[in-house]
Amino acid sequence: MTSHHETTRRTPPFGPVLAVLAVALISINLRPGASSVGPLLEEVRTALAIGPTLAGVVTALPGFAFAVAGGGAVALARRVGVSAGITLGVAAVVVTLLARVLTDSAGVFLVLTALGLAGMGLGNVLVPAWIKAHSSDGGVRLMTIYSMGLTVGGTLGPLLAAPVAAVAPGAWRGALGMWGVAALLALVPWTIIALRDRVHRRAAGENPTSRIWHSPTAIALTVLFGVQSTNAYVQFGWLPQIYRDAGLSAGTAGVYTSVLAALGIGGGLLMPTVIARSRDLSAWMLGFGALAVAGYLGLLLAPTTLPWLWAVLLGLSGFAFPTAISLITARSRDPHVTAQLSGFVQPVGYLLAGIGPFLVGVLHELTGGWTLVLYLLMATGVGIALAGLRVARPVFVDDEIGLSAATR
Repeated sequence: MTSHHETTRRTPPFGPVLAVLAVALISINLRPGASSVGPLLEEVRTALAIGPTLAGVVTALPGFAFAVAGGGAVALARRVGVSAGITLGVAAVVVTLLARVLTDSAGVFLVLTALGLAGMGLGNVLVPAWIKAHSSDGGVRLMTIYSMGLTVGGTLGPLLAAPVAAVAPGAWRGALGMWGVAALLALVPWTIIALRDRVHRRAAGENPTSRIWHSPTAIALTVLFGVQSTNAYVQFGWLPQIYRDAGLSAGTAGVYTSVLAALGIGGGLLMPTVIARSRDLSAWMLGFGALAVAGYLGLLLAPTTLPWLWAVLLGLSGFAFPTAISLITARSRDPHVTAQLSGFVQPVGYLLAGIGPFLVGVLHELTGGWTLVLYLLMATGVGIALAGLRVARPVFVDDEIGLSAATR
């Protein structure tokens, strides 16, 4: 357990209300720009004359853009500061999400989408580090808000896309562009914070923690994050089609996918507190793995018998995502290490998340069914459990890389 000395941070030059508001608004805006495109892909393709190959690029972009931008996030924050790095990311989201719906060029749309996703990628990596540096409770309260907001935003994107786009011909532009306006709300508090926050300007990496890959905990956490992210992106991308191929209607398949996503909100609310109060998370990790195996097995053997149950089991297994996000702050003491850990775990994780749905599509095409895919997805449940067991106990990355209190 960390001592009071270890978890208490310097008082930030702004109030707790501004911190809560900033974290809540950015967390809600780090997903819809990506998740709202899928339901409107047909409209976008038609309007911009995007072929099947480019459409595939659009669906794979989020994972890859998050990975690339996340990989450079810590280096950027070293130059400009964590708060300013986050603010630049939000500004990129605002500009690109508003600009991409004004173009009739497929190429420009793709480039702007990639830049917007890169802005989100900066936030993915830097917000946990910012929370660690500006929390007096080790980040429990703000990480709860953050992980819950990520899920809410990710759910609202696809949920609102089709209804808004159905208002009028060409309304898909408004359905995608409205998230640029929403991100503008997040830009206001982050601009204020960046202007005021000079104390923690260098919190991303004055100390050399490039040995992060020497930490078994960091590697296990990367595997946990990557496997769970792969599951999440495969589920959002392919679960509706698995249900439809089994004989359910498109509307029903969409409802079950929404149920799965909505359960993640509960995970975001619950898991940061569970982590803070538990000495050992082993039972939870085994549970996440077992639920994933059971959910995919149900889809394989009896997809239409209890379709809601398989969605619920997979949704509960998805609690592993807010767990992995929250462990980034819980398994590091120093904000420098938190930033490095976040910049190590998330880019690799999102790279896997980009590859996963693509491979599922290829395997489905090659085999003409879902059997092999579902067996492989069951294996990911084992991966979640094994990686989870390695990070289940409160071992700190700081200790594993030899960053003692004396060197901080």
